[in-house]
Amino acid sequence: MTAMTPSRPAPDLSFLLDHTGHVLRTRMSAALGEIGLTARMHCVLVHALEEERTQIQLAEIGDMDKTTMVVTVDALESAGLAERRPSSRDRRARIIAVTEKGAALAERSQAIVDRVHEEALDSLAASDREVLLRALNALAAGHLATPSEAPRQVRRARQAKN
Repeated sequence: MTAMTPSRPAPDLSFLLDHTGHVLRTRMSAALGEIGLTARMHCVLVHALEEERTQIQLAEIGDMDKTTMVVTVDALESAGLAERRPSSRDRRARIIAVTEKGAALAERSQAIVDRVHEEALDSLAASDREVLLRALNALAAGHLATPSEAPRQVRRARQAKN
């Protein structure tokens, strides 16, 4: 599949990365939705379980703005999956603590995330999988590690409904 552009000798990298990323996110969203989580909720749960982290730190990890993070943590609290608590390291800070129920659900959600990723990669030959992951890691750690400042936020174009 290629972008709807005039014939060109080079593939449209922006389209390929955007399209495959969008499809992967929709599949992930549907799979996590089956257990009542969003990708953001999953992200907060698994990263809050790794170590004591503040809401601001978790927002940075999940690339969420302040408002989105507050809404996400509110939803986790309402579901009994996480709670805001004082930090054991800094009495002025509050951390997001995952409840036992949240930890159990995070384990299930991580298995779902791993499955969705594996299903995507299974469509490739093993050697192609290794090359793709190595190349994407090189881009993410190198040339495409940091976004450029843009005058306006870049958004995904709306897709026509089939």
